[in-house]
Amino acid sequence: MTIENGQRHQSETDDAAGEARPGAAEDGHAANDAASETPAPSGFADPEAAAGADAERIARLEAENADVKDRLLRLAADMENLRRRTEREIKDARTYGVTGFAREMLSVADNLRRAIEAVPAEAKAHGDDGLNALIDGVEVTERSLISALEKHGVKRLDPEGQRFDPNFHQAMFEIPNPEVPHNTVLQVVQAGYAIGDRVLRPAMVGVSKGGPKQNAGEAKPAEGNGPAD
Repeated sequence: MTIENGQRHQSETDDAAGEARPGAAEDGHAANDAASETPAPSGFADPEAAAGADAERIARLEAENADVKDRLLRLAADMENLRRRTEREIKDARTYGVTGFAREMLSVADNLRRAIEAVPAEAKAHGDDGLNALIDGVEVTERSLISALEKHGVKRLDPEGQRFDPNFHQAMFEIPNPEVPHNTVLQVVQAGYAIGDRVLRPAMVGVSKGGPKQNAGEAKPAEGNGPAD
Protein backbone atom coordinates (compact mmCIF):
# COMPACT_ATOMS: atom_id res chain seq x y z
CA MET A 1 0.00 0.00 0.00
CA THR A 2 2.83 2.34 0.70
CA ILE A 3 4.57 1.51 -2.56
CA GLU A 4 1.44 2.28 -4.57
CA ASN A 5 1.03 5.63 -2.85
CA GLY A 6 4.64 6.53 -3.67
CA GLN A 7 4.23 5.62 -7.33
CA ARG A 8 1.04 7.64 -7.55
CA HIS A 9 2.74 10.68 -5.97
CA GLN A 10 5.65 10.45 -8.43
CA SER A 11 3.25 10.29 -11.37
CA GLU A 12 1.42 13.40 -10.20
CA THR A 13 4.71 15.27 -9.78
CA ASP A 14 5.79 14.39 -13.32
CA ASP A 15 2.46 15.56 -14.71
CA ALA A 16 2.78 18.89 -12.90
CA ALA A 17 6.27 19.38 -14.23
CA GLY A 18 5.13 18.61 -17.76
CA GLU A 19 2.34 21.14 -17.48
CA ALA A 20 4.80 23.84 -16.21
CA ARG A 21 7.38 23.47 -19.01
CA PRO A 22 5.33 25.04 -21.87
CA GLY A 23 4.87 28.23 -19.89
CA ALA A 24 8.53 28.45 -19.03
CA ALA A 25 9.48 28.14 -22.69
CA GLU A 26 7.13 30.94 -23.61
CA ASP A 27 8.70 33.15 -20.92
CA GLY A 28 12.19 32.42 -22.30
CA HIS A 29 11.16 33.39 -25.84
CA ALA A 30 9.68 36.63 -24.56
CA ALA A 31 12.89 37.49 -22.72
CA ASN A 32 14.97 36.84 -25.85
CA ASP A 33 12.67 39.02 -27.95
CA ALA A 34 12.95 41.85 -25.44
CA ALA A 35 16.74 41.57 -25.42
CA SER A 36 16.91 41.68 -29.22
CA GLU A 37 14.78 44.82 -29.27
CA THR A 38 17.09 46.67 -26.76
CA PRO A 39 19.65 48.90 -28.67
CA ALA A 40 23.38 48.18 -28.15
CA PRO A 41 25.20 50.73 -26.01
CA SER A 42 27.08 53.46 -28.13
CA GLY A 43 29.25 55.09 -25.47
CA PHE A 44 27.09 58.25 -25.42
CA ALA A 45 23.49 57.93 -24.33
CA ASP A 46 22.88 61.53 -25.47
CA PRO A 47 23.30 62.26 -29.24
CA GLU A 48 24.25 65.86 -28.46
CA ALA A 49 27.15 64.63 -26.33
CA ALA A 50 28.34 62.44 -29.21
CA ALA A 51 28.18 65.37 -31.62
CA GLY A 52 30.11 67.53 -29.17
CA ALA A 53 32.83 64.90 -28.90
CA ASP A 54 33.11 64.74 -32.70
CA ALA A 55 33.40 68.53 -32.93
CA GLU A 56 36.09 68.53 -30.26
CA ARG A 57 38.04 65.85 -32.10
CA ILE A 58 37.77 67.78 -35.39
CA ALA A 59 38.95 70.98 -33.72
CA ARG A 60 41.91 69.15 -32.24
CA LEU A 61 42.88 67.70 -35.63
CA GLU A 62 42.54 71.10 -37.29
CA ALA A 63 44.82 72.64 -34.64
CA GLU A 64 47.39 69.90 -35.18
CA ASN A 65 47.19 70.43 -38.94
CA ALA A 66 47.71 74.19 -38.53
CA ASP A 67 50.71 73.57 -36.29
CA VAL A 68 52.28 71.19 -38.82
CA LYS A 69 51.65 73.69 -41.62
CA ASP A 70 53.26 76.48 -39.59
CA ARG A 71 56.30 74.30 -38.89
CA LEU A 72 56.66 73.48 -42.59
CA LEU A 73 56.44 77.16 -43.56
CA ARG A 74 59.07 78.07 -40.98
CA LEU A 75 61.30 75.27 -42.20
CA ALA A 76 60.91 76.43 -45.81
CA ALA A 77 61.78 80.00 -44.79
CA ASP A 78 64.84 78.80 -42.88
CA MET A 79 66.00 76.76 -45.86
CA GLU A 80 65.56 79.75 -48.19
CA ASN A 81 67.54 81.98 -45.83
CA LEU A 82 70.25 79.34 -45.61
CA ARG A 83 70.39 79.09 -49.41
CA ARG A 84 70.72 82.85 -49.82
CA ARG A 85 73.33 83.11 -47.07
CA THR A 86 75.33 80.28 -48.62
CA GLU A 87 75.20 81.89 -52.05
CA ARG A 88 76.34 85.21 -50.56
CA GLU A 89 79.19 83.55 -48.68
CA ILE A 90 80.32 81.71 -51.81
CA LYS A 91 80.21 84.93 -53.80
CA ASP A 92 82.15 86.80 -51.11
CA ALA A 93 84.70 84.01 -50.96
CA ARG A 94 85.24 84.24 -54.70
CA THR A 95 85.39 88.03 -54.68
CA TYR A 96 87.39 88.62 -51.53
CA GLY A 97 89.37 85.39 -51.29
CA VAL A 98 92.47 87.12 -52.66
CA THR A 99 92.16 90.17 -50.41
CA GLY A 100 95.14 89.30 -48.24
CA PHE A 101 97.32 88.42 -51.21
CA ALA A 102 96.24 91.53 -53.13
CA ARG A 103 97.01 93.76 -50.17
CA GLU A 104 100.53 92.27 -49.99
CA MET A 105 101.04 92.91 -53.71
CA LEU A 106 100.21 96.60 -53.39
CA SER A 107 103.68 97.33 -52.04
CA VAL A 108 105.17 95.64 -55.11
CA ALA A 109 103.09 97.84 -57.40
CA ASP A 110 104.12 100.90 -55.39
CA ASN A 111 107.81 100.05 -55.70
CA LEU A 112 107.52 99.57 -59.45
CA ARG A 113 105.82 102.95 -59.76
CA ARG A 114 108.50 104.60 -57.62
CA ALA A 115 111.22 103.08 -59.79
CA ILE A 116 109.61 104.51 -62.92
CA GLU A 117 109.09 107.96 -61.42
CA ALA A 118 112.62 108.05 -60.02
CA VAL A 119 114.09 108.34 -63.51
CA PRO A 120 114.25 112.02 -64.53
CA ALA A 121 112.39 113.00 -67.67
CA GLU A 122 115.63 114.26 -69.23
CA ALA A 123 117.30 110.93 -68.66
CA LYS A 124 114.37 109.20 -70.31
CA ALA A 125 114.59 111.52 -73.30
CA HIS A 126 118.35 111.34 -73.76
CA GLY A 127 119.26 108.11 -72.02
CA ASP A 128 121.02 105.26 -73.71
CA ASP A 129 119.28 102.23 -75.07
CA GLY A 130 120.06 100.17 -71.97
CA LEU A 131 118.35 102.64 -69.63
CA ASN A 132 115.33 102.95 -71.90
CA ALA A 133 115.06 99.17 -72.12
CA LEU A 134 115.19 98.95 -68.34
CA ILE A 135 112.48 101.56 -67.94
CA ASP A 136 110.32 99.83 -70.52
CA GLY A 137 110.76 96.52 -68.71
CA VAL A 138 109.70 98.02 -65.39
CA GLU A 139 106.66 99.64 -66.98
CA VAL A 140 105.66 96.35 -68.63
CA THR A 141 106.05 94.57 -65.30
CA GLU A 142 103.86 97.16 -63.60
CA ARG A 143 101.17 96.86 -66.24
CA SER A 144 101.24 93.07 -66.02
CA LEU A 145 100.87 93.20 -62.25
CA ILE A 146 97.98 95.65 -62.40
CA SER A 147 96.31 93.54 -65.10
CA ALA A 148 96.65 90.40 -62.99
CA LEU A 149 95.14 92.18 -60.00
CA GLU A 150 92.26 93.47 -62.12
CA LYS A 151 91.46 89.92 -63.25
CA HIS A 152 90.81 89.11 -59.60
CA GLY A 153 88.60 92.15 -59.04
CA VAL A 154 91.24 94.56 -57.75
CA LYS A 155 90.84 98.05 -59.18
CA ARG A 156 93.28 100.92 -58.97
CA LEU A 157 91.97 104.24 -57.63
CA ASP A 158 93.59 107.24 -59.30
CA PRO A 159 91.24 110.09 -58.32
CA GLU A 160 93.02 113.15 -59.72
CA GLY A 161 90.40 115.73 -60.74
CA GLN A 162 87.64 113.97 -58.79
CA ARG A 163 85.63 115.29 -55.88
CA PHE A 164 87.24 114.30 -52.59
CA ASP A 165 85.48 111.35 -50.96
CA PRO A 166 86.63 110.24 -47.50
CA ASN A 167 85.38 106.73 -48.24
CA PHE A 168 88.06 106.29 -50.92
CA HIS A 169 90.58 109.08 -50.37
CA GLN A 170 92.85 110.14 -47.56
CA ALA A 171 93.69 113.85 -47.61
CA MET A 172 97.38 114.40 -46.86
CA PHE A 173 97.50 118.17 -47.40
CA GLU A 174 95.59 121.10 -48.88
CA ILE A 175 96.60 123.13 -51.91
CA PRO A 176 95.32 126.71 -52.02
CA ASN A 177 93.75 127.24 -55.41
CA PRO A 178 90.76 129.58 -55.85
CA GLU A 179 90.34 128.59 -59.49
CA VAL A 180 89.07 125.05 -58.89
CA PRO A 181 86.14 123.90 -56.73
CA HIS A 182 86.90 123.36 -53.09
CA ASN A 183 87.89 119.80 -52.10
CA THR A 184 88.92 118.72 -55.59
CA VAL A 185 91.73 116.17 -55.72
CA LEU A 186 94.66 118.00 -57.33
CA GLN A 187 97.47 115.58 -56.58
CA VAL A 188 97.71 111.85 -55.96
CA VAL A 189 100.57 110.99 -53.65
CA GLN A 190 99.81 107.28 -53.66
CA ALA A 191 97.16 105.46 -55.68
CA GLY A 192 94.47 103.55 -53.84
CA TYR A 193 93.05 100.11 -54.55
CA ALA A 194 89.65 98.52 -54.11
CA ILE A 195 88.38 94.98 -54.47
CA GLY A 196 84.71 94.51 -55.18
CA ASP A 197 82.95 97.08 -53.01
CA ARG A 198 85.72 97.19 -50.40
CA VAL A 199 88.66 99.54 -50.32
CA LEU A 200 91.99 97.81 -49.81
CA ARG A 201 93.77 101.10 -49.40
CA PRO A 202 92.48 104.66 -49.81
CA ALA A 203 94.27 106.94 -52.24
CA MET A 204 96.52 109.45 -50.51
CA VAL A 205 95.81 112.82 -52.08
CA GLY A 206 96.20 116.57 -51.89
CA VAL A 207 92.99 118.57 -52.19
CA SER A 208 92.20 122.10 -53.27
CA LYS A 209 91.36 124.85 -50.83
CA GLY A 210 89.79 128.27 -51.22
CA GLY A 211 87.80 127.70 -54.39
CA PRO A 212 84.03 127.76 -54.86
CA LYS A 213 81.98 125.03 -53.29
CA GLN A 214 81.42 122.04 -55.51
CA ASN A 215 78.11 121.07 -56.99
CA ALA A 216 77.38 117.50 -57.93
CA GLY A 217 78.24 118.03 -61.59
CA GLU A 218 81.32 120.22 -61.25
CA ALA A 219 83.80 117.45 -60.50
CA LYS A 220 83.95 113.78 -61.35
CA PRO A 221 82.57 111.54 -58.62
CA ALA A 222 84.96 109.39 -56.69
CA GLU A 223 85.76 105.97 -58.10
CA GLY A 224 84.55 102.92 -56.26
CA ASN A 225 81.23 102.09 -54.70
CA GLY A 226 81.83 101.28 -51.08
CA PRO A 227 83.52 102.63 -47.96
CA ALA A 228 86.92 101.57 -46.79
CA ASP A 229 87.16 98.71 -44.32
